[in-house]
Order: sequence, then structure tokens, then C-alpha cells
Amino acid sequence: MGVLYYADQAIAIDDRTLAHLKVAAVTKLRRGESFTLSWAHAPDEVAGRTTIWMHPSIPLRFEFEEPEAPLLHREWIESILRSSNSTGGIQLTAESMTTGQVPQLTSV
Repeated sequence: MGVLYYADQAIAIDDRTLAHLKVAAVTKLRRGESFTLSWAHAPDEVAGRTTIWMHPSIPLRFEFEEPEAPLLHREWIESILRSSNSTGGIQLTAESMTTGQVPQLTSV
């Protein structure tokens, strides 16, 4: 399980999802583009969801549990980037419809 450190928040995200989010977020922020990132709370947390405003001037750090970077799925990154341009901001989706895996994000 990796951690996204953003401003005063630490958000636990599985390494594979975090690696894809990192590429998309860095692409947007390098261009000077701000966006929102939203996630539903994990089942073991209080029900609800959280949205954060991602801006180039706010400190950001990606920390991975696994020492080796995973192979990246280009279509998943493109899907994340497309959602970042919508009014709803980044909405992480399942990497593959065949796996049925939906990424889980939790505050730590």
C-alpha cells in the first residue's frame, strides 16, 4: 500500500493505482493545470467521500511500498487524464473491465 502525501493529508492507495495516478497528476501539474481528486471512503471508515484540490503550489509526495515500479497501462492513464478535464475531476476507474478491480483510497 502506497501513500499520497498532499498538503496536510496522507492518503493510502495501492501501489499500482498510485503509480498510474502519479503519471497523470504530474502531467497535469507540470502543465500548471489544477484539478480535483475524489474518492469514496473505504468500508472501514465513516461513510462518505472526499475531494481535494490539486494545485502545483501545494506540496505533493508519492511513497510506494514496493521498490520496483509496476508496468503501466497507458489506457488507464489516459482515462484518468480524461476524467481530470471533466467538471468532476479525477475519478479513478477500474484498470480493466475484465478484472473488475476498483481502486480503493483511504485517508491515513
